[in-house]
Amino acid sequence: MAAHHGNTPAAWTAVVVGLIGFTVGGVGLMLDPVSYPVFWVGVAIVVAAAIVFVVMDRMGLGDH
Repeated sequence: MAAHHGNTPAAWTAVVVGLIGFTVGGVGLMLDPVSYPVFWVGVAIVVAAAIVFVVMDRMGLGDH
C-alpha cells in the first residue's frame, strides 16, 4: 500500500465533486413532486467526479 493512500489532490477533488453530485441528486429526490431532471443532473455530476479523478491522476496529481 502506498504511503499517501487516498491523500492526493486528485482523490480529494473527486470526493468533493462526488459529494456535490450526491447532494444534488438527493435534493432532487426529496422535492415534492420528485424532480427526476435534478436527480439525473446529480448522477451526471457523480460520473464527472470519476472523469475528473482520471484526468487529474494522469496529470500527475494522483498517488504513484
